[in-house]
Order: sequence, then structure tokens, then C-alpha cells
Amino acid sequence: MLSEKEILHAFLSDRDMMTILQIIYDLQLKDSWLCAGSVRNFIWNILSDKPGFDTETDVDVIFFDLDVSYEETLNIENRLKREFPHYHWEVKNQVYMHIHSPNTQSYTSSQDAMSKYPERCTAVGLRLLDNGQLELFAPYGLDDILHFRVQPTLHFLEDADRRQLYNMRIQKKDWQKKWHNLQIEFL
Repeated sequence: MLSEKEILHAFLSDRDMMTILQIIYDLQLKDSWLCAGSVRNFIWNILSDKPGFDTETDVDVIFFDLDVSYEETLNIENRLKREFPHYHWEVKNQVYMHIHSPNTQSYTSSQDAMSKYPERCTAVGLRLLDNGQLELFAPYGLDDILHFRVQPTLHFLEDADRRQLYNMRIQKKDWQKKWHNLQIEFL
């Protein structure tokens, strides 16, 4: 099993991931992270002896800024798609994203939003710091990712509508086609 230090080294050693992290850093968006499937899938690929970066995976960029409108966020995403078309950019200002999670209060930060993602293994973020080092955020730790476990976050467990959304999402994603050893908890 990989340690956090080994995981960070794998990211630092991957040309595409470091290019993406530098692009995100250069945007200078408040509280910005590469997150979710971008980070989780990279680790699952490494653990599966596959190349870490997968061109099919969305590049999930989040930030939290009350002063950036939904339209401005779309403009940022469209600019990235034009300037770096070989990556599948998804840019989301977490100020607005609570509306996609039933019965959820507004998020207070990107970390708050990540902690309320549907799956514990998806609640993970990575960003490039001013000193060139990487910061990893994993509010539930890395065990679920490292052991190929998919289970809901407490936020999704505590609400019937969110539980239903979790189950629908898991079925739609069909991750087991790519990672055969996943252990998925359905509700």
C-alpha cells in the first residue's frame, strides 16, 4: 500500500498532472483544487499498474469565490477548453454547487464541499502551493481509495434523497468495468 508521501511523489512525477496543477495554480482562483475523480482515478490507476493520468478522466477543478458568478465560471471553463483542449475540463465554483445535493446548506469553502461529496473515495483534493509542493486534502483519509472501497460520506448517509442520488450515481458511473477489484457499498 502506498503512503501519502509516495502518492504525492507519483503526482509530482507525472508530467500531465503537474501541467494541470500548474494551470490551475496560474488561474489564481480562490481556494482552488484539483479534486474528485481526477485525483481518485489517478491513485486507482497507479495501484492497478496502469499509467496514472488517464486522458478519459475529467479534470475536476473547483474553487470557492463569492465574487465569481456562474457565468464567469463557465467562461473560465470555456477558456481552459480552448487553450488546453487535450484535457476534459470541468470547472465548478463551490459557492453554487450545494444545489446539486438535495437538502444541503450552502458550502463555506472548497474543503467543506469536498467533505460532502457522495463517496468518501471521491472526497479528495490536491493543489500546488507557492513553494512548489503539493497539498493533499482527504477528510476521510486515503484508506478507501487505497483499498478500492466505495462508500457514502456521512452527508449522503444521513438523508434519504441523497442516499437515492448516491445509488443512482454509483450505478451510472459503472467504475467496476475499469477497476475490477472495487468494493462498492450500495444503500
